[in-house]
Amino acid sequence: MMTFKTFTAALVMGASFFLTFPKKQHDQQAVSISDITICYTEKGCVFRTLFGEESADSAFIFHTPENVQRSINKGLVWLAHAQQKNGGWGAGSHHRQNVMDPHAVNADPATTAMVAMALLRSGSTLEQGKYSVHLQNALDYLIYTVESTPEGRPKITEESNTQIQTKLGQNIDAILAMQFFSNILEDMRDNDPLRNRVNNCLDVCVSKVQQIQDHDGSFKGSGWAGVLQSSLANNALESARYQGAEVDEEVLQRSRDYQKGNYDAQSGRVNTDKGAGIVLYSVSGSVRASAIEARKAREAVRRAKRSGKIGKEQEVSSETLMEIGFPEDEALKYATSYHVYESSKDMAQNDQVMVGFGNNGGEEFLSYLQTGESLIINGDESWKEWYKNTSGRLISIQNQDGSWNGHHCITSPVFCTATTLLTLAIHNDMEELIAMGAEGR
Repeated sequence: MMTFKTFTAALVMGASFFLTFPKKQHDQQAVSISDITICYTEKGCVFRTLFGEESADSAFIFHTPENVQRSINKGLVWLAHAQQKNGGWGAGSHHRQNVMDPHAVNADPATTAMVAMALLRSGSTLEQGKYSVHLQNALDYLIYTVESTPEGRPKITEESNTQIQTKLGQNIDAILAMQFFSNILEDMRDNDPLRNRVNNCLDVCVSKVQQIQDHDGSFKGSGWAGVLQSSLANNALESARYQGAEVDEEVLQRSRDYQKGNYDAQSGRVNTDKGAGIVLYSVSGSVRASAIEARKAREAVRRAKRSGKIGKEQEVSSETLMEIGFPEDEALKYATSYHVYESSKDMAQNDQVMVGFGNNGGEEFLSYLQTGESLIINGDESWKEWYKNTSGRLISIQNQDGSWNGHHCITSPVFCTATTLLTLAIHNDMEELIAMGAEGR
């Protein structure tokens, strides 16, 4: 549901976008505020400004292709059958990666959070949708898990050596639970009896994650591809702050700086020390962490050109940003983010880079997801081309039963299916992602 908060954030952008909402919206609604009109239907959405600043941008209207929707539906059916009696889902042990039966493994918070977010993004809510009961049970499982965690224990689960922990990091459960709690809050009624408990669980996860930040801005307990744990922590902290949680700005900035530092825009050098030597893992984190700041720089320069403050030929640079009023330190920071974003987004979509380890594991699926979210957060029109290429790649490797699984590292069909569905249904969260990108304004 479009809340006043997300509408306000989108409005502040001062740009025109076409958006798509998931089917959880009413068939047709119209809201008028001042000289802004928003009209949206189940089939699409129009967001237009009447300020005459920009024309409507068709890059942000989208209808799910039929073949993609069929693929999503098959994946959702498989995930629903994979849910365990306690409401959770599991990826299984690192020591038993050959076990593909989702009911032959223990549930874990990280995997449950990923599946729950996939159900939410695909159109179900706590109150309606084909998988609302599954989502309710997952929420109950995650609330109970966090509330049962003793004070002082960094992890929110006693499960150990899961595929997700071993490959991403020992603290991934709290990170992904934090992301889920942030996402579900956007969908909950203000008077929902569970809302306070969800907020409390979100605060617990934020606190635990902030306490494990390392001196370089990454997050401790790194697994085989620890750069992805740190990148997901950065994303979750941004989302938590967007929902009003108390996030330490210094922690978040150090995190962004760490991710951006893994990629040198001038030389094209990629630091893969905590990325298992795989360029894709590191560069997808760089583009995701720089997206918000890059957008702020780009839009500030665009507004200055429209107002005649600077010449139309001037590019985004620290000098240009200082000319339009940015303090020197901020101008350098935002210009760096802009150049890291622009360069790393291209590398993250390079065919040779996208093959990652050589075949698909859960880490590849996560990297695709991060790249796509980055493009939308930045208001980047190239997202449609990315979606066409990535959705085609993913649909071609879907299993006959509707699932996806990895062929190395994270092989879990539950985790891989959830991550893939989050990517294929990414446009259903376009409103929130674009609004989040406006937070720097």
